[in-house]
Amino acid sequence: MNEFITNLQKIVTPKNVITNPRKTERFRTAYRAGVGEALCVVKPEKLLEFWHVLQLCVEFDKIIIVQAANTGLTQGSTPMGPYDRDVVIINTLKMNKIFLLNNGENALCLPGCSLSELEEKLKPFNRLPHSVLGSSCFGASVVGGVCNNSGGALVHRGPAYTELSLFAKINKKGELELINHLGIELGENAIEIIEKLDNEFPDKLVNNQKNTTHKKNTNYEQIVRDVNANTPARFNANPICLKDASGCAGKVAVFAVCMDTFPASDIQKTFYIGTNDPDQFQILRKKILEDFNSLPVIGEYMSRQTVEISEKYGKDLSLVIKFFGSKAINQLFSLKLTVDKFLSVLFKKEGFSDKFLQVLCDLIPCILPKRIKSFKKKYQHHLILKMENNGIEEAKIFLSKFFDKRNASWFECDDNEARLAEINRFVTAAAVIRKKNILGDRTGPILALDIALRRNEKNWFEILPQTISADIHTALYYGHFFCHVMHHDYILEPGVSAEKTKDKMLKLLEQKGAEYPAEHNVGRHYIAKQNLADFYKELDPTNSFNPGIGGLPTGRNYT
Repeated sequence: MNEFITNLQKIVTPKNVITNPRKTERFRTAYRAGVGEALCVVKPEKLLEFWHVLQLCVEFDKIIIVQAANTGLTQGSTPMGPYDRDVVIINTLKMNKIFLLNNGENALCLPGCSLSELEEKLKPFNRLPHSVLGSSCFGASVVGGVCNNSGGALVHRGPAYTELSLFAKINKKGELELINHLGIELGENAIEIIEKLDNEFPDKLVNNQKNTTHKKNTNYEQIVRDVNANTPARFNANPICLKDASGCAGKVAVFAVCMDTFPASDIQKTFYIGTNDPDQFQILRKKILEDFNSLPVIGEYMSRQTVEISEKYGKDLSLVIKFFGSKAINQLFSLKLTVDKFLSVLFKKEGFSDKFLQVLCDLIPCILPKRIKSFKKKYQHHLILKMENNGIEEAKIFLSKFFDKRNASWFECDDNEARLAEINRFVTAAAVIRKKNILGDRTGPILALDIALRRNEKNWFEILPQTISADIHTALYYGHFFCHVMHHDYILEPGVSAEKTKDKMLKLLEQKGAEYPAEHNVGRHYIAKQNLADFYKELDPTNSFNPGIGGLPTGRNYT
């Protein structure tokens, strides 16, 4: 056993240092596709262990990839070489404390806490985290959302952002530094600061807060309402959302963030809308954003084929979320990976669990409510519109007039219809992967694009030229419609290059003035724009954290 591993096992318990490639594979494998190499996976249980692991990695000149739930869609938290140094993955999920401040108005979150855990902790205060349902279904972490400029589905909140963070970085001299920008006095040196957070955050420290209220970077409600603007509402490389931990994409090691929380609404109602004319949705979007006093809570678009594939191939996930909640998802995914790995070694069978689960799913009748199934047959385009408080009556009056005698319809959902409609939307990404795994070699790879359209874009629904559409087996369209953030997932035809097809599509998007990615990390999927690349280099001048992100070089000092 080499000296580095031996020293790691002195910092954390030996069971939390994983070196067996078979056991590290799930940490090295990206959610959609792609697996890289790593010397080991380390799982510190305390922040002080985290700090000492980082120190050791710097001493032994290791590449550091910090990872939480590994739910990213762009290979942004897994290795993807080649590298000039050994890679160490530090998984933060065991460090998941949450400290509520200011009567729940702010939350101090350690690196492993999930959105669903924060949501549960805020319930007694009748408050909510920045994002709900979507990412939280799959165990996404609060810190991950901040690091990746994730936007989520909620129309009035914009990207996850905070200027209040505690993080470690490696400076130009190759020295590890701890930077306290939390706005809370925790001490003068790294050990003192970290130990206070490790030791249950004594109540008296709350009185030493200098500033635990967000320094706001945007007025997103105003931005999203400006439907005549020639630029997107939000996108990953937006300079106003790049600050310390926010947007860092793992180029620093985040120990804690302080986040705003939001009051839960008294009452919400969901409206399900269908049309065969995409222009009607664009007019609806413009009128609601310009004229309503209340912004929608969510406005989720799905094409007919997306509704169908989500229901068929995401049925088991939908049922788990409905009956057991989001907490069960991570455990099931972990079990699924273990089973697949065992069977692939034993019987040389790939993707067995997907095929087995799909056989079971096909025995279960369609779980979508009757009225949604009816709309699926009638309409090409679907919109889930959720309003709260006074906005509910605004929506009823507007929809009654707007859709009079038009080629469209709508209904007000009961609780079951609303819940299943939302869940069906948010299992889409997993359903696409399931469909691809079932089809196997009969199709090519998945190409997934995350797009921020201009706020004044009228031709929002994609019509591809024949030179590109001929290479696509299945095209799925869905997204956060009022923000004009769209997700396009394509299952390509056999033998078609995902990279070449992506290049063609990105050129078309650039001509439309769109930005990409919209709300995901650039990962290893997109080339970082110059301002974003400069931000990464400023945070991590030696290229020790997550090298290769955004198409940057993987070598020491960006060589």
